[in-house]
Amino acid sequence: MSNPAYTVIGNAQSRAARVLWMLEELGLPYEHVGVKPHAIEVNQVNPSGKVPVLLVDGAPITDSTAINQFLADRHNRFTHAAGTLERARQDALTQAILDEFDAVLWVAARHSFILPEAQRVPAVKDSLRWEFARNQTLFARRMGETPFLMGEEMTVPDIVLTHCGIWARAAKFEITEPQLSDYLDRMMQRPALQRALKAR
Repeated sequence: MSNPAYTVIGNAQSRAARVLWMLEELGLPYEHVGVKPHAIEVNQVNPSGKVPVLLVDGAPITDSTAINQFLADRHNRFTHAAGTLERARQDALTQAILDEFDAVLWVAARHSFILPEAQRVPAVKDSLRWEFARNQTLFARRMGETPFLMGEEMTVPDIVLTHCGIWARAAKFEITEPQLSDYLDRMMQRPALQRALKAR
């Protein structure tokens, strides 16, 4: 079966970087439309105007984590099989990262430049930085001595966590846990990630 036609919509400064990275890791051809949220190209395929959107033979899939899990499942790489205990643990880890890191960073971004200025509460970022540091401490207890979060093989949550780490550093949210910092430094050296980030 020939590979489907993949098009990633969304600039690499957004969560679209996660999808670009996955496609680079998989070694699959794709087109990239590097536009910002709510651009015409986005609104045509996603009523919310959010990026990324992955077009699969023209059909849209939204949400970076859903897209990456779809790609991993479809190409049988970077994931445990559905219906296994390992997959349940993988999914739980992914959701924890989204809850404890992605969500905190997203609220900070909303109160920095996304919400209308009158609706922003800049002081909330002090609380968010405290929460981010606390969550790191709790998450570090879940990290083992293996190269990747789920063991010897990279999986979807590694992409989500590493992207959150890149986002955190750009937003000046300190990485306080040495184990997490070392992990991020190592993951950021992956050639596929470097290629994805060049799409900026």
